[in-house]
Amino acid sequence: MFYKDERLALFIDGSNLYAAAKSLGFDIDYKLLRHEFMRRGKLLRAFYYTALLENDDYSPIRPLVDWLNYNGFTMVTKAAKEYTDREGRRKVKGNMDIELCVDALELAPHVDHIVLFSGDGDFRPLLEAIQRKGVRVSVVSTIRSNPPMISDDLRRQADNFIELDELRDVIGRPPREDHNEPGLPPADN
Repeated sequence: MFYKDERLALFIDGSNLYAAAKSLGFDIDYKLLRHEFMRRGKLLRAFYYTALLENDDYSPIRPLVDWLNYNGFTMVTKAAKEYTDREGRRKVKGNMDIELCVDALELAPHVDHIVLFSGDGDFRPLLEAIQRKGVRVSVVSTIRSNPPMISDDLRRQADNFIELDELRDVIGRPPREDHNEPGLPPADN
């Protein structure tokens, strides 16, 4: 439930939201997402968290990061760490949980409602801390994927759970088969 006069902030766990939407078979149109939550209340901030590989000549997420940065999103990025596991496979680690938690706790006294786009159960204590400050918290993720992309503990802690699949017609678009650029709006925007 949203109220028109409440001050909102969005906290988007980029890789988690991307994986949830992909599991449901659609891409997120971030321009539509921002407009939808501007319609639901007074949107003060929309944060997007992602790790970037700094040593790559071209990162598939770079165009999205640049677009979001110019279109009303506060980008929070850091360099991902690259390593090789025991089997010789290239792995990338870039957890943004701490940055998201710190920002949410700092902003909590200035908002009425926080919307977290993630299903990561590690965020349950964050929700509990924000709620103790009198701020309502909605979580956007999905239980319709197999396996569900949201932890049961996180869903129970939230004041409101928003099924991502039910937002498909409002913030989604068909996945781009020929591009690796998740979430960019169509070129004619």
